[in-house]
Amino acid sequence: MKKLIVGNFKMNTTVQEFSLYLDKFLPLIKNSKNMVALSLPYTHLMLASQKLVSTNVIMGCQNISTEEKGAYTGEVSNLMVKDLGAKFTLVGHSEIRKKFHETNEQINQKIIRALSVNLKSILCIGETKTEKNNNKTKQVLKKQIEIALKGLYENELKNIIIAYEPIWAIGTGKMPSVKEIEDNIAYLRKIILDIFSQKASEKIQILYGGSVNSNNFASILKSSQVDGLLVGGSCLDPFEFAKIVN
Repeated sequence: MKKLIVGNFKMNTTVQEFSLYLDKFLPLIKNSKNMVALSLPYTHLMLASQKLVSTNVIMGCQNISTEEKGAYTGEVSNLMVKDLGAKFTLVGHSEIRKKFHETNEQINQKIIRALSVNLKSILCIGETKTEKNNNKTKQVLKKQIEIALKGLYENELKNIIIAYEPIWAIGTGKMPSVKEIEDNIAYLRKIILDIFSQKASEKIQILYGGSVNSNNFASILKSSQVDGLLVGGSCLDPFEFAKIVN
């Protein structure tokens, strides 16, 4: 079964550096059987829309506004990224939740905005180390999912991908065991089952993210529970990321 491998560039590389990156990366993964996506800074979308034509790589952005247009200085809308060729957006990444105090309600608004222009949303969820230590992981995940998907119809889930990213694992080099990942993803599917249906629970894609690299990815992808990976720092090295993709 094909897996979805998403590279999140975060706030890294200039347009020129990204162009050179693609020149190295694309030849390395042209025969990959997996699905590949790049979550890019807004500044890279125009170049990506040109250089990714006729490749097996899709592109998206890292965030969108809760609003469609208007007096929102510094914001970027669903229509703007769609116009540049983006196919998806990350929503609810822990760095945005923390640094910009983003709420689950705002994440829900962004998902609804994305759906309105047929953009997929990769919904990032996860617990902090304190929440994990206090046995609140499931409680946190349930709240994040229920509010983020509030008001959605089941047929809209075809444009939703969930990325389970324990906050304590992002950029730390620490990871949960494969058993922990499987248990938490199984719980996420139960939440989807309870809100929607068995069919929805089985069909929705759920990725794992958090300190993924070329040394540890294989054991995660072997799990039938994991539909793919959201890769952060390791995706910035085209050779390292190609190993994961392939």
